[in-house]
Amino acid sequence: MIQKHCGKSSVRFENRPRVLSSAAVGGKKEAEGPLSEAFDHLNVDTKFGKDSWEQAEREMQRLALETAEQKGAVGHGDLDALFAGDLLNQCISSSFTVRDTGIPFLGLYGACSTMAEALLLAACAVDGGYAAYAAAMTSSHFATAERQYRFPLNYGGQRTPTSQWTVTGAGCMILQSGGDAPFIRSATVGAVCDYGITDANNMGAAMAPAAYHTLRQHFDDLGLAPSDYDLIVTGDLGTLGRQIVLDFFERDGVKLGSRYNDCGCMIFDAKKQDVHAGGSGCGCSATVLCGHLMREMKRGKLKNLLFCATGALLSPTSTQQGESIPGICHAVSFGTERR
Repeated sequence: MIQKHCGKSSVRFENRPRVLSSAAVGGKKEAEGPLSEAFDHLNVDTKFGKDSWEQAEREMQRLALETAEQKGAVGHGDLDALFAGDLLNQCISSSFTVRDTGIPFLGLYGACSTMAEALLLAACAVDGGYAAYAAAMTSSHFATAERQYRFPLNYGGQRTPTSQWTVTGAGCMILQSGGDAPFIRSATVGAVCDYGITDANNMGAAMAPAAYHTLRQHFDDLGLAPSDYDLIVTGDLGTLGRQIVLDFFERDGVKLGSRYNDCGCMIFDAKKQDVHAGGSGCGCSATVLCGHLMREMKRGKLKNLLFCATGALLSPTSTQQGESIPGICHAVSFGTERR
């Protein structure tokens, strides 16, 4: 039997699950950002024609799922498993979206790391022969996140310089066994890291240590180095968290340089859009991956990509009780060659 587990917490996929298709859906602010052309659907109506923001988030997931299916020439009945989650209590965006589809569903919660968690599990299912087709999906919405985690929008609360803007978006990716590139080569399961950050408006600082830990573990487990990738992206650390990761690696004598970026820094134009420290939310890294990054891979501009979505594992209750904010990060490696 081939040993797929590597090192402490990584796995190397023997059969290289293939990215069959992906889709990205965004809202008004995302349409005004630098990656707008890579979205499949953009809507300036924050409610997406629905009666509430929560219903709008479900509509984004529906659009992402059905668009990915159309692009991959598959339907609900072809999917053997759907791994999905979101930021709302009990993951209602995901479960309500699929309740009438009949798709075998596994709900997840990894906060903003959910897309990487879902992809990791979907790749395991396909690589192990447990699914011919498996999908990974997540979403976030600025207004639903504000309502759940912070203040009602009409309260007009002052945002701190370290705060980030929750992306209104949804991403879906369908994997299959066999076929052409891009492939998922390997993945690393992250460990929870807590450096004692208690400021819920400083998510970048809370999550950055987890990103650093997972990246180091990925390189150590698989015998790789940053130079083995054309691009390494973390998920929604924003400008502050991104700099912390760079500082951690420089302390180790490693300069990531231009091969490292963060989805929260990429999705918005910080000079033209009022997003403070950048983008955040499950939909941030999901839409950047399913839209812009997959397009760059299919165009041949990226051959080796390391996607590391990060999450802040807090809740309104834990924040109100003065708890610190644990962070998590999972890594998924994409490539265009079977090696």
